[in-house]
Amino acid sequence: MHMSLMQQIVLQNTRNSISRELQTELIRKSIHLSIALAPTVATLIGTAATLALLAVGTVSYTVAETQRRHGRTVPIISRLTVLASRSRDRNHFVLGPITLGIGAMLAMLLYPDPAASIAIYALAFGDGIASFSGKLFGRIRVPGTGGKTLEGSLSCAAAVAAAAYWVYPHPAVVVASAASATVLEALPTGDADNLILPVGVGLVVSLMV
Repeated sequence: MHMSLMQQIVLQNTRNSISRELQTELIRKSIHLSIALAPTVATLIGTAATLALLAVGTVSYTVAETQRRHGRTVPIISRLTVLASRSRDRNHFVLGPITLGIGAMLAMLLYPDPAASIAIYALAFGDGIASFSGKLFGRIRVPGTGGKTLEGSLSCAAAVAAAAYWVYPHPAVVVASAASATVLEALPTGDADNLILPVGVGLVVSLMV
C-alpha cells in the first residue's frame, strides 16, 4: 500500500528532525570529548598552567555566551554554541561548556593522578559516548533516569573501563571506575552531570589507589 502524501511529508519531517538532532549531538559531544586533552596538556605544561587555560576558556565562553544572550555575536564561539544547542537550550543561557570546564578543573584540584586523569576521561568519554550512543542506538529506556537508555549506559561503562585500564590497569579500579561512572551518568541531573561525574569517579578511584 502506498503512503499518502501527508504520511510521506510527516515521515520526511521526522527523518530531518532526527538528522538535525544527531548533528547537534555530534557537535556537542565533539566539544565534550575535547576535555580529554586536559591530562595530556597537564603532563606537557604542568597542572597549574592547565588549570589556568581551563579557567581562561571557561571565563571566555561565559563572556561570549552573555554577549550572545544580549544579541551580540562573538565570532566562532557564538556560532558553535548555536550549532551545539539542543532545542530546549535555544532561548536560554547554555551552561554545558561552563560545567564541563569546571568539572575538569575540580578533578585536577581535588585528586592526584591517576584519579584525576580517570575522572576527566570518565567525563569526556563516558558521558560523551553515552549520550551519543543513546541518541543513535538507544531503544530501551531506563526508568528514573529522565529518558536515558540502557544502550547509552552500556556504552558509558565500556568507554570508562577502556580509559581506566589505559591509565591504571588494575581490574578492581577499572570495574569501580566504570560502575561509578555509569551510575552517576544515568542520574537525571542535566548539565550538573559534568560536575557530579568527575568528582564522583575521582573520589572512588582515589580511595582505591
